[in-house]
Amino acid sequence: MQQFVVDIANYARAQDSDFIIIPQNGPELAYQELAPESELHSDYMAAVTGFGMEEIFYNGEAARDDYRLDMLRDIKSSKPVLVSEYVNTDAWIDDAYTSNDAEEFLCFVRRSNNYDYLYIPDSSHHENDADVLSLQDAKNYLYLISSDAFDTKAEMIQAIAATNFDLIIIDLFFGDDAFTSSEIELMKTKSNGGRRLVISYMNIGSAEKYRYYWKKTWFRHHPFWIKRKYEGYDDEFWVKFWNKEWQEIIYGNDASYTKKILDAGFDGAYLDNVEAFYFLYFKD
Repeated sequence: MQQFVVDIANYARAQDSDFIIIPQNGPELAYQELAPESELHSDYMAAVTGFGMEEIFYNGEAARDDYRLDMLRDIKSSKPVLVSEYVNTDAWIDDAYTSNDAEEFLCFVRRSNNYDYLYIPDSSHHENDADVLSLQDAKNYLYLISSDAFDTKAEMIQAIAATNFDLIIIDLFFGDDAFTSSEIELMKTKSNGGRRLVISYMNIGSAEKYRYYWKKTWFRHHPFWIKRKYEGYDDEFWVKFWNKEWQEIIYGNDASYTKKILDAGFDGAYLDNVEAFYFLYFKD
């Protein structure tokens, strides 16, 4: 997985030298031999711009994850860290922000009705009118990878444009319709006039059967590199991410997912399920 992420970054930056790469979860990948007690993996650290994590202090209830927190404390001196917390009561929202502020992590808090990143919450936490031209400039972010709460693309674009988040993580697609470069540009200005970054979600560790690349024949006879069902997600399957056919879906050619993200004018990619290495290597 380390080399996969490095190769995606190299491919993207050959076309956009400032392209941002943020893997979600799997902080062990930052280290040689996936071991936190070892040295940092230099090629991987050069490839990634920052690290995204879910549920460090809250996973519904207060549930501090000291194992991953220790790694993030080690990593944060060289790369920004974005943390998405999940709270099942509004009483914990302030503490979730405060806990992450104390660690100098960017924080996004989603409430009990927003587990699947459906809605836009208030953007007042660390709201500012500064131009955000790099990940290091960002003070807050919005994680909104579902478009289900919006009837049209225009409605979603307008709702995002009305916020002051410094960084937006959204899907490349509204339903089956990819955002265009002109539509992405509309979302790159905050309501207060400052510039912001718009990052595309991309799942590189599991295949999703609602994506453009999924072939109808796979419902009966799927490729051998589709490993197993993703428990809890009916439309997803863990993949053998090292397989050439899967990797060619993700990057390296004009029909690839990464090329579609580049063509749409996104500032970077947010790589989900990089922790596929754990499920495939250690849970067989």
